[in-house]
Amino acid sequence: MLEVDNLDVSYGDLQVLWKVKLKVNPEELVAICGSNGAGKSTLLKTIAGIIKPRHGSIKFFNENITNLPPHEIVSRGVCLVPEGRNLFPFLTVEDNLNLGAWRREAEKRKAETIQRVFELFPVLKERRKQIAGTLSGGEQQMLAIGRGLMSCPKLLMLDEPSNGLAPKLVKEMFDVLVKLKKEEDMAIVLVEQNIQLALKLAHRAYIFENGRVALEGTGEDLIGNEYVRKIYLGVA
Repeated sequence: MLEVDNLDVSYGDLQVLWKVKLKVNPEELVAICGSNGAGKSTLLKTIAGIIKPRHGSIKFFNENITNLPPHEIVSRGVCLVPEGRNLFPFLTVEDNLNLGAWRREAEKRKAETIQRVFELFPVLKERRKQIAGTLSGGEQQMLAIGRGLMSCPKLLMLDEPSNGLAPKLVKEMFDVLVKLKKEEDMAIVLVEQNIQLALKLAHRAYIFENGRVALEGTGEDLIGNEYVRKIYLGVA
């Protein structure tokens, strides 16, 4: 489905990603974990077309999308829910959701999809006429994910969805991810600092260190890996 091959990415003269190889299969949840500055968000932005790589290729269903602009990548079914949410704060919840359904296929299914979003996040239905900027941080994160789902993606990329949320809301967020994993016909790439939760949820995972893939494997294998347990989970 998604194939990233030998990807080098730089910000000016500063290289951030080095020879990254990664794949995502249909209906698979893949976690990308690592410390701050490891290059995880940069990878997602590059797949989404926001950043152009110096070298390497990105293929989606065997089509080379490496140099396509972001809107063309979205139109093919790749959606990024960025860290920081990036909502339209002066528009209502409903308007934000509707703006997520701009591609042709999503527009046809808009009524159906918005009801699905309201099933996943009932609070958004209660606040559908509320201005997005007045929502709590957790509600804004729900709205950001809901807006991503409105595009009817084949691949949904989530960048730090639990960042800044209280523990109770983190659990609610991961409960939703469990539902998406089981019930939706799409693949998910999850960048997440809570490595233990991410690995428990993931079919497969990649551990990034200094812009490189340091480890990869099933979520179960990595959560039992001695190095991961010592360095990332704090288990001696």
